[in-house]
Amino acid sequence: MNAALDPRYVLRLYVTDATPKSARAIVNARRLLEEHLHDRYTLEILDIAENVALAAQDQIICAPTLLRLAPPPARRIIGDMSDVARVLKGLDVEAE
Repeated sequence: MNAALDPRYVLRLYVTDATPKSARAIVNARRLLEEHLHDRYTLEILDIAENVALAAQDQIICAPTLLRLAPPPARRIIGDMSDVARVLKGLDVEAE
């Protein structure tokens, strides 16, 4: 497929290690991304406490936050990623 029609998504999920909401966000994000962006994404999962400088650089103010780095512009989705329609809209991905 044409790269312009089939962009590669670069995503970073910021979590707080010991919270149930962050654990749900990891599971939900992985499932959603695999279902809707299969083979078209990379996902980096970072604990805010271990990556304070990068979280500050990315302007992360709460966790969990999913940050879309590419394709531009950057976008942020906050929460446990359970609302699939909201996450897809936030990522600017059409539901299949």
